[in-house]
Amino acid sequence: MSGSAGVMALVLGETVGGASALLWLTPLWNEVKRGYFKLSGLVLGTLSLAWWWSARAGEIAGVDAGAWTVRMALSTAALTFAWTALLYARRHAAARVVGFLGVTVAVLGLVATAQVSRQAPVLAVFQLFAGAAFLGSVLDGLLLGHWYLTDRGLPRRPIDRSTLFLIAAVGAEAIAVLTAGFGGVASSSEINPLLTAGALAPWIALGMVGTTALIAVLVKLALRGARASAVQSATGFFYLAVVTAFTAEVAVKVRFLPR
Repeated sequence: MSGSAGVMALVLGETVGGASALLWLTPLWNEVKRGYFKLSGLVLGTLSLAWWWSARAGEIAGVDAGAWTVRMALSTAALTFAWTALLYARRHAAARVVGFLGVTVAVLGLVATAQVSRQAPVLAVFQLFAGAAFLGSVLDGLLLGHWYLTDRGLPRRPIDRSTLFLIAAVGAEAIAVLTAGFGGVASSSEINPLLTAGALAPWIALGMVGTTALIAVLVKLALRGARASAVQSATGFFYLAVVTAFTAEVAVKVRFLPR
């Protein structure tokens, strides 16, 4: 993959993979109402389609890894809409099976994407998984924060866990940015020329990761309040985290692809 479409495919794939894993591999199924999964399915399905579209637009003919990324992205979208439809049909057991399958396919899509990186595949996989945890935890926290407006009786445990996961993911993301290096590399300037001017991209990414870390701490402090407004405040901070985390990942991923 290449160009701005390739970069966006990386970021969207990380978001879908990370958020899907947090949705299905945590105890949320036993904590929230099925409506939350329906909401998440519609959001993740839409993002999966955007991932597929970007991967297809940035695909380089003749590169097998890129072709597999496109296939996995489309399969993830299909599976996500499938388990969402099963939930609406109240086929909950089947929805869970398809949901777990969707996570597996999304992860395989990220592994395929790692093969087109300018770096060693093992390091590229780590960077993509760290980005997935980073972006996925932000989206998960934002959706959960909104869900508390619907389910007033939901305990704080889910959003507390999401916040702790975000704090841990910030650390992994910082390491991922550092391992990407700080020297100048050949990269696309289609998104923003500043990201390739004087190798500014990794420094911008590191700054945004640090800002996200501060926001995560503020979320944690906000959730100490006993009133319902505490969750509303935390949700507002998650909005800011979406902006800073997305900026960080776009900045660092302009250097991920060979061109």
